[in-house]
Parts: sequence; structure tokens; C-alpha cells
Amino acid sequence: MKKLFGLLSMVLLITVLAACGNSGAESSSGEGESASGDSGEAKTIKAGIGLNSDHPQYKGLLKFKEIVEEKTDGAIKVDTYHSGQLGDDRSMTEALQLGTQEVVIPSTAPLANFVPEFSVFDIPFLFPNEQVADEVLDGEVGQELLGKLEEQNLVGLSYWENGFRDLTNSERAVASIDDFDGLKIRTMENDLHLDAFKALGANPTPMAFTELFTAMQQGTVDGQENPYATIYLQKFYEVQDHVSNTHHIYSPFVFLMSKSFYDGLTEDQQKIVKDAAVEAGKHERKLNREANEKYLKQLQEEGMEYTEISDEARQEMVDAVAPVIEDYKSKIGEETVDKVYQAIEDAQK
Repeated sequence: MKKLFGLLSMVLLITVLAACGNSGAESSSGEGESASGDSGEAKTIKAGIGLNSDHPQYKGLLKFKEIVEEKTDGAIKVDTYHSGQLGDDRSMTEALQLGTQEVVIPSTAPLANFVPEFSVFDIPFLFPNEQVADEVLDGEVGQELLGKLEEQNLVGLSYWENGFRDLTNSERAVASIDDFDGLKIRTMENDLHLDAFKALGANPTPMAFTELFTAMQQGTVDGQENPYATIYLQKFYEVQDHVSNTHHIYSPFVFLMSKSFYDGLTEDQQKIVKDAAVEAGKHERKLNREANEKYLKQLQEEGMEYTEISDEARQEMVDAVAPVIEDYKSKIGEETVDKVYQAIEDAQK
């Protein structure tokens, strides 16, 4: 009887030990690496922009999402938010610094509040065309500026395009510098923009983009300045009568990622998000240029009067803002300004 009891006890002990061993193997097999080489749960990127879902910028963001999720086999998920759902450009950029948001794609104007050298892109009449802008931004000096963002706990992955900014207003056609006189123009909260418009004779009024439509509707401001795609998609034609191709500023977008999030990625994942930001940016630039051409025609179809600025009239504007540019060179950084002008000259050879 004792022998039988002993035999049964040994069998029971072996069974328990085997079960423990199998339990450990199952747990281990359930923690395997994903195809991207990362372990654990998928990382999530919250990516926000201020413009609406019809804008080329949002379509570019969807392209970024598609590339990242495919290349990481779902190890990184991208949640996209448009129309300022996560805040304006400045507040979203601050959220990146705090690590509560992962991606935002602001214009360079508000970004200059974080890295003053980005004000170089607010110099009026800086770029002659999009092709020169591409070459400068994607070249050495543009990439050098992106590198300065790391000091602000931000990572600049690529440049996208907002485009040439053009003037609209509800008062009169603007064909020359004299037509700016006294116009209340909404601008971004950027000192260089404000002083440039004052030099042109306008009365610039900074305000949040989300407040702009109502301000124009109520007559708080007479007009604003943005690329045609933004003007059309925000339905500014409902409260504006005139549009002029002032092309006074070429405005890039900067694809920003939180440095704390970026540093937490594997090297492979960092390369994937960097390459995706560049590829999606090229896609966005193409869409944006097609859209601006299309939307200018549609603005006219909606009843806006279009005014072409002559070369002579634009040169008068260039001359008027030249003293402002000279005043700001030291604030921006003379070395940065000189490098950008040199890069523009080289790109035109």
C-alpha cells in the first residue's frame, strides 16, 4: 500500500513539474518580436494638423500613416487628427515637447518661436519659385536648420509645402503697393510678418487661424494671406471679394516628431518614420501644387476677382520691405540668412 502511495505521489509530482514547464514555454512564445524587430504592444503616433481633411497636407499625412503602418507590420500605429482637433500649431508643438503628442506639421512662422533661425523663411519675396525652394529646403542649409530643433526636444524629419501665400480682402483689388494702404490684414503671430505688412502700408492684425473666418465675416479684419488651397478649402470666398497673386512669402511646413518618442524607437523604426516623412512630403508637395492651380480657378468661379501682380509692382513691394529684412538679419542670425541666400543663388544657376 505504501509503495502504491509513493508511486502515485511521484507521478503527481512529475505531472505538476511538466505543467509548470509548459506554462513557461507558452508565455515565452507569446512575447515574440514583431516583423519590425520591436517587442511588446504597438506604439501609437498621434499626428495632428490645423487644416481640414480635404487639404493636401492631410492627404500627405494619410500617406505617412500608410507607409509607416505597412513598413513596421503594424508595430507603429498612426492616428490622424485634422481641423485643429488637438489644438493650434503652437500648442501642438508644445505637446510634442511634453511628450503628450507625437507628430505635428506646422508652418515655419510659428516654429520660429522655438528656433529663431526659422524666421529666415518669413523673409518676404525670398524664393522665386517652388523648384528653388525644394532644392534649398532639401539641401544642406535646410537640413542644418532641422537639426537645431533637437535642442527644443523636437525632431524635424522633412519639409512639406504650405506654398506661396497670396492676399485676399473684401475692400478692393490689390494690384500695387498703394492698394495695401490701411487694409486690416490678419497675419500669423510673427513679428517679421507684422513689420513687413506695415512697411507695405497695411494694418496687420495677428490672430489664431481658427478665429479668422468669423473675423472676416464680422469685418474685424478686411482680409488675410494664405495659399489658394487654404483660401478655397476654408471657404474664405464666402466673405472675401478679391484675391491677388502677391506671392509675398513661400511658406514650408515642417514635419515634427517628439524627440522623446523618436528616441524610444529602434534604429530601424527611426529610419522608417524618417523615410516615410520624406516620401509623404514629396507626395504632399505634388498634390499641393496641383490643388493650388485648380483652386485659383475655382475661387474665380465662386465670384472672387483675381488680380495679377506685375513684375514692376512686385519689385516696388520688394523695395519697401528691404529695410525690414535688414533689421531682422541679426535677430534671425546673419550667418543663416547669408547661407540661405547663397543656396538660393546656387539653385538658380
